[in-house]
Amino acid sequence: MTEASKGAAPAAESALTGRRSRITPEREAELYGAVLDLLREVGYDALTMDAVAARTRSSKATLYRQWGGKAELVVMAIRRGKRGRLDEVDTGSLRGDLLALIAHEDDCTMEQNSALMRGMAMAVHHNPDLRQAFREQLVGSETEQARSVLQRAVDRGEIRADCPALDFFVHMMVGGFATRMLLDDQPPTQAFLTSYIDAVVLPALGVRTT
Repeated sequence: MTEASKGAAPAAESALTGRRSRITPEREAELYGAVLDLLREVGYDALTMDAVAARTRSSKATLYRQWGGKAELVVMAIRRGKRGRLDEVDTGSLRGDLLALIAHEDDCTMEQNSALMRGMAMAVHHNPDLRQAFREQLVGSETEQARSVLQRAVDRGEIRADCPALDFFVHMMVGGFATRMLLDDQPPTQAFLTSYIDAVVLPALGVRTT
């Protein structure tokens, strides 16, 4: 990741925060919840700013003024809808951190989010503006959180600093979640992700699980 791309996410969020300054946190959470509900009901392509305005009793002009467009609003709704940040968890071990993270969502929520993200994956492929918003506002943030957690593990001596799997940690975590339904026709669950972390992610990083 380049230095420019590392700074893109904070800069983008800062700009969006400035536009959202007149909306209370409670109102913002209500708007994001409504956007996620609409995404699950109709998908990204069929979701319109008119529908969001009607669902949230907002004016379309207000939505555009605060978020700039549908892509930015949807990505921020997904980002703020996530329960727990990886870099805010510190249990004293990498395994503990990862298990604490997945414990934020029960199996029902994971199934709902898995379906949502499958639909978003298709939308990202076909919508360059959405892909750009994802990279600027979500991918960069998630990657930086992962770097922080992995650095703690390196500092504790759990992972070698030159471990080649460090660069693929996010790929491994996203891959396990995203391909569960594709390969097994089942949604991800806490039990599955725990087994996946122990059998795949931690061994790849050279972390002992016993």
